[in-house]
Amino acid sequence: MASTTLPLADLTLARLLERAEAVSSARFVEARRRRVADSRAEWIECGGAVALYDGAESPVTQTFCLGLFETASEETLERLERFFFERGAAAHHEVSPLAGIECFQLLQQRGYSLVELSSVMYRTLDEPPSPPEGVRVSLVQPGEADLWAQVAADGWRDVAPELYEWIRQIGEAAARKEESPCFLAWIEGRPVAAAGLSLVPPVAHLAGASTIPEARRRGAQQALLGARLRYAAEQGCTIALMAAAPGSASQRNAERQGFRIAYTRLKWRLPHPAAASQES
Repeated sequence: MASTTLPLADLTLARLLERAEAVSSARFVEARRRRVADSRAEWIECGGAVALYDGAESPVTQTFCLGLFETASEETLERLERFFFERGAAAHHEVSPLAGIECFQLLQQRGYSLVELSSVMYRTLDEPPSPPEGVRVSLVQPGEADLWAQVAADGWRDVAPELYEWIRQIGEAAARKEESPCFLAWIEGRPVAAAGLSLVPPVAHLAGASTIPEARRRGAQQALLGARLRYAAEQGCTIALMAAAPGSASQRNAERQGFRIAYTRLKWRLPHPAAASQES
């Protein structure tokens, strides 16, 4: 468990955490563009927010940091909406409650609806969990990026088999992000779990964790968490960040490992004008 005093869950912390996830996501978009020439993957900064596009239906296609570094305005939202709409996507914004009630009121006035909640969680990097006996963790080397993507996708094959190929393709780009080392957990000589890390000092963004069905509950993710925390500390980070669905098993497991909820983030959606006209 983490013992060092945690930073207060205030605007300063929200800016650190949200900016870290924005940078991590922008690195993914850049990796996607390098790997898939016709992906049209792109990101921009506008009014203190970071807008990302990775395809009209991709969960990466959204913004971070709206209202945190600059007050959200009609002009900013119009520019962000144009960025998404011109690419055939709905406008999505992940918004910290530290952006203020005025930001949420503006979104509602423009016709946005609330579509998702997530617990943004953080902890210090001291006292990382020790790997259970029988689990080995390795740092993924350049030639192992596709292996990492395969293991990451295999962890979803029983949960969303229809998305298996898409998740594998996402993993191939994620494993090639800059400043974003990936890790594999091995049991009995076989890679059974994958996890990612993006370094945005002082924040280490943890994501991309999955375990193949037959290897669950054997400590693979505990081992991967400890390895990532130790690695991030060696690189000068002091805070770990992850997000989970409120009340989920992922959130409970994170809390058992010393994570604390900083705030509940809200995701807002405005449909593409063409889709909106069809719905009406």
